[in-house]
Amino acid sequence: MSDSRKHLKSQSTFAFENKQISVAASQMRNALNKLTDTVEDPIIKANFQTEMDNFFALYSRFLADKAKGSTLEWDRIRPPKPDQVVEYSSIAEPDVAPTEFLNKLAVLKLNGGLGTSMGCVGPKSVIEVREGQSFLDLSVRQIEQLNRTYDVNVPFLLMNSFNTDEDTQAIIKKYEGHNVQIITFNQSRFPRIEKDSQLPVPKSYDSSIESWYPPGHGDLFEALANSGVLAKLIEEGKEFIFVSNIDNLGAVVDLNILRHMEKTGAEYIMELTDKTRADVKGGTIIDYDGSVRLLEIAQVPKEHTEEFKSIKKFKYFNTNNIWLKLKAIRRVVENNELQLEIIPNQKSIKVGGKETSVLQLETAVGAAIRHFKGAHGVNVPRRRFLPVKTCSDLLLVKSDLYALKSGRLEMDPARYGPAPLVKLGGHFKKVKDFQERIPHMPRIVELDHLTITGNVMLGKGVQLKGTVIIVCSDGQKIDIPNGSILENVVITGNLSILEH
Repeated sequence: MSDSRKHLKSQSTFAFENKQISVAASQMRNALNKLTDTVEDPIIKANFQTEMDNFFALYSRFLADKAKGSTLEWDRIRPPKPDQVVEYSSIAEPDVAPTEFLNKLAVLKLNGGLGTSMGCVGPKSVIEVREGQSFLDLSVRQIEQLNRTYDVNVPFLLMNSFNTDEDTQAIIKKYEGHNVQIITFNQSRFPRIEKDSQLPVPKSYDSSIESWYPPGHGDLFEALANSGVLAKLIEEGKEFIFVSNIDNLGAVVDLNILRHMEKTGAEYIMELTDKTRADVKGGTIIDYDGSVRLLEIAQVPKEHTEEFKSIKKFKYFNTNNIWLKLKAIRRVVENNELQLEIIPNQKSIKVGGKETSVLQLETAVGAAIRHFKGAHGVNVPRRRFLPVKTCSDLLLVKSDLYALKSGRLEMDPARYGPAPLVKLGGHFKKVKDFQERIPHMPRIVELDHLTITGNVMLGKGVQLKGTVIIVCSDGQKIDIPNGSILENVVITGNLSILEH
């Protein structure tokens, strides 16, 4: 970190009027200094010091925000103005000369998450999605196809966390010799905070992995700069970076948005899509005193929660597909301009065999929208938001609803509307259980809604149409035989259906 940036952080973190806050900040600073002193290697120590400085700045802002309360006044929040959200149809053109744009582009996938919520070990990006290929495989194929088709060099970046880095480094070796340059860097490793003492959980640099946490994808800006990757990309003539979650299979490079960004000079573009009842808790774009901002449900006063969920007032939600100008990232980092809203996340972990309540402070990349010039949203088609967070989502992307072409999933043209709503119960939570219970994907092109709960097994060649609800009672079992066609049915109890 440069001396000027250190000075700016120092000024911002010690300007506390409240004595109690000042004491808490001082105690945290002393504890972080002791942590840093446990590192012997000078290079590792310098990098760790930078991380701890960044963490202290975040913690100081958290204390200050907590003291003054919410700074967001609900009465000043308005739906976005027409110039703050552009319709995709207004920027889409059939003929785009891609080469000049693509040579200025880098693609970044957020790869810090583990597959634990779906019962998997290791990075979520290695979960098999389709035809033996993982999220990572499909992403690499997309970039490789792009480079080959247009004879360009779009580098592929992965922002790992300390949870995923080692496994990812081993996995990406298989792409050597492919027509894609893969660059990895790590987001920060911040110390969890003991809830009672308000001090760091780790006592040394090499404390157990449970003592640390990756601070959310809002850390992207600092991590990209501190790793040296940002400077490298700018030096190579790259101007734009497209950021998305590794598990969003709809987040592919879009030439129309890239050209629109260059044309308008916008430093930041957030892809939004129409909110449905399944998305009411998702962050949305708002106008706040003439400035464009992201509003998350955690920022909303309880009495206004239902209003926030309204599809009429707030009709878009954030897909977390973000387009950024690289030089603008450099500016906001070097000038210490980023003041991202802090998301406090309380957890319970085991430290030394003892259950401990901890706090971790996180930020989101979408919250940075207010710090960039010309920032706005583009309301994109739903096909650009195809996340796989659960096995219910996995069923959709594995089914005949989509075809796989050059790493991209394309919806079957025979489908008459958006993807069906799928809800699988606890018996299908883990990928292993999902695969055992649904070893062969059902045909769902004509499906509207599917709910399955309990001990249910689907056979081969099953077709689901309309609304299908299968509820198996506790201690019972339902087998759907090979070749069954279920259309607008409700099945309960303990049942086997005759084969067709």
